[in-house]
Amino acid sequence: MKILVSGFEPFGGHTINPTEYLLEVIADHNWSDLTLELRTHYDECVELLIQAVEEFQPDAVIACGLAEGRTAVSLERIAVNIKSVEPSASYADNRNARPQDVPIHEGGKDGLFATLPIRRITERLVENGIPAEISNTAGTFICNNTMYGILDYVQQQRSEVLAGFVHFPASTEMALHKPSLPSLPISLMSRALQLIIRTTVEQLQTDSASTPR
Repeated sequence: MKILVSGFEPFGGHTINPTEYLLEVIADHNWSDLTLELRTHYDECVELLIQAVEEFQPDAVIACGLAEGRTAVSLERIAVNIKSVEPSASYADNRNARPQDVPIHEGGKDGLFATLPIRRITERLVENGIPAEISNTAGTFICNNTMYGILDYVQQQRSEVLAGFVHFPASTEMALHKPSLPSLPISLMSRALQLIIRTTVEQLQTDSASTPR
């Protein structure tokens, strides 16, 4: 089974994005066939991911990003067809874009659900002592843009590729400069991602075994 895992460069004034490190860990341990670091740019994030999907033809796409302030690994249930940065937000994308109330796909569905086995993944993480939850909002920033874009592409292609998005909390390295920031060690998040990949592969194997030949 071929698994594509993506992460992001730092954004919002951060010098660290834990998903960058997670991609390095995956590559070092050969947990996935392909890793891809995305730019924190509206729409380009999706374009880069779709290009990799077309070239690589994976069986599953696990997109990962940072959700500063969360206390658990969050398996996103749904992406919404909107990109929007509120005027009060302290960040823009890395090109300083601040779209407001703009559809990701004009005329597209209002929301698209992850096709990764998010319930089983969440249960497995908790069983292994890793804080985890199913989240019902991926926000309206780059992560949601990426999740909606890849799910929309998969649906338009009528593909059986599993796809979804995982938000990781800040790393302990980030919290060194902001002690009140909830965080998890990179080692724990790495173990979480390994289990996410493993559970996704198991789901693919189950689906393959049940498909009539």
